[in-house]
Amino acid sequence: MKVALIGATGFVGSHLLEELVVRGFEVTALARSVEKISLKGDNLRSIAVDVTDSEALSSVIKGSDIVLSAFNASWSNPNIYDDFMKGAQAIQAAVKKAGIKRYIVIGGAGSLFIDGKQIVDSPDFPEQIKGGATAARDYLNLLKKETELDWTLVSPALDMFPGERTGKYRLNTESPVFDNEGDSKISVQDFAVAVVDELKNHKYSRLRFTVGY
Repeated sequence: MKVALIGATGFVGSHLLEELVVRGFEVTALARSVEKISLKGDNLRSIAVDVTDSEALSSVIKGSDIVLSAFNASWSNPNIYDDFMKGAQAIQAAVKKAGIKRYIVIGGAGSLFIDGKQIVDSPDFPEQIKGGATAARDYLNLLKKETELDWTLVSPALDMFPGERTGKYRLNTESPVFDNEGDSKISVQDFAVAVVDELKNHKYSRLRFTVGY
């Protein structure tokens, strides 16, 4: 299976890349700067591309079976909302232009619901990440109107951290997964396991799901 991974050098993307390579997928790793990619393999090629250029992106992903997007417009970017929406929609357009049907997107946790309300709308939601979280929520709403692509969006737990790969996790759809202590958490390594499992198993067609312990 040929996978085009967008955002392959980011916090989530780099772990997705490692998981894909270890599990034997043929991967095209895409990022603005691919010099940061240290992984090597016969089934891995790295290409630098600006994802906001739909024409260029379309040409390099053409022939892939699946596009997996871990695109992020940088949490420190003061224009993160507009840049995320622009980039995400450019990627979506490129996937269509390339004739690829399967499209998996890494989203945020802010669009999950607790007590019937989306977390990003809560009054105590951290202001410093609200722009990015709101963009991820609004893009999910756009995806829900998408009828041409076979899309899936994956939201992490409320707390995602560098940890270990246990291969264990639990899933939910619209609300966070909480453990016995009332925490919603997942290592980024196990988040990557869950995403690649979905890539193989294809259980959440045109749906969002979330991952936690």
